[in-house]
Amino acid sequence: MGYKVAVVGATGAVGREMLQTLSERKFPADEVFALASEKSTGKEISYGEDGVIKVTSLDKFDFSSADIALFSAGGELSKAYAPRAGQEGCLVIDNSSAFRMDPNVPLIVPEVNPDTLKQAKPENKGKNIIANPNCSTAQLVVALKPIHDVFTIKRVVVSTYQATSGAGSLGMEELFNQTKGIFVNDTVTPEVFTKQIAFNAIPHIDVFMDDGFTKEEWKMQVETAKILDPNIKLVAHCVRIPVFIGHSEAVFIETEKSFEEKQIRELLRNAEGLAVIDMRSDEGYATPVECAGDDLVFVSRIRKDITVENGLVFWCVSDNLRKGAALNSVQIAELAVAQKYF
Repeated sequence: MGYKVAVVGATGAVGREMLQTLSERKFPADEVFALASEKSTGKEISYGEDGVIKVTSLDKFDFSSADIALFSAGGELSKAYAPRAGQEGCLVIDNSSAFRMDPNVPLIVPEVNPDTLKQAKPENKGKNIIANPNCSTAQLVVALKPIHDVFTIKRVVVSTYQATSGAGSLGMEELFNQTKGIFVNDTVTPEVFTKQIAFNAIPHIDVFMDDGFTKEEWKMQVETAKILDPNIKLVAHCVRIPVFIGHSEAVFIETEKSFEEKQIRELLRNAEGLAVIDMRSDEGYATPVECAGDDLVFVSRIRKDITVENGLVFWCVSDNLRKGAALNSVQIAELAVAQKYF
């Protein structure tokens, strides 16, 4: 049986990646709709190697004609259209932050908490909506899950180094234009980011909250608790860096149970969705350049933290447009098919 799939925000960076991922993974789709704003209606967008889809107006689309809708059009549009789509019987997989902390909406990373998918069903007080987590959270919990299952994580301290694509195609354009402009002595005028992003690091992602943390840092805390375990204490410091694709994270954890380093390596090597690239030599680790275009979460620089009891440190990188957004959304759709949600 094939499914009818709508991609909302199909002309954006993540929307395009969703279409590419659906094709690459051979998702059983009989028909795919590319939805965007009225001004994009009629434009052609690539689907797979040779396929082309004409963009349809989101405003005029009948969601009862689709089985699954992958949303990546921002929180406001998700709030406006996702509940309607869910009520019309379409399973919504939303990439925005609009529903992540809604108690009646499961927040899912398939390698971590696949059993929560059934909570989306209306008979279980769900809304036919599943939330996709923040990109930095998604890769983190994939790496934490196998360790937590065996040794029970108590605390996580994470510093993120996030690519400009996390702010969409305009973020990448700003990095490109500023970098080019600096070489010809143009004046740098930040528009997407709060300060110059080229050749710089900005310790500020999303809005500031009253306690001094940013909303991005808060998201990592509350989303990890919802996806993995509410007993895990997490503190984050999120930084935007001049990279196009690929979020990086320096992760420090404390566990309840003692462990040997070789046990951690074994767990991570055998875990779904992970790759360990960890040689204690030059080039023996993963960076954003290597992870771009790849579906896996890469873990490197694994070592014990001797400053705390049962402490561990590692480096984690992943393509934020894929595992952090498009891939995770498609994996959730695959999970719904496998669990016979429909």
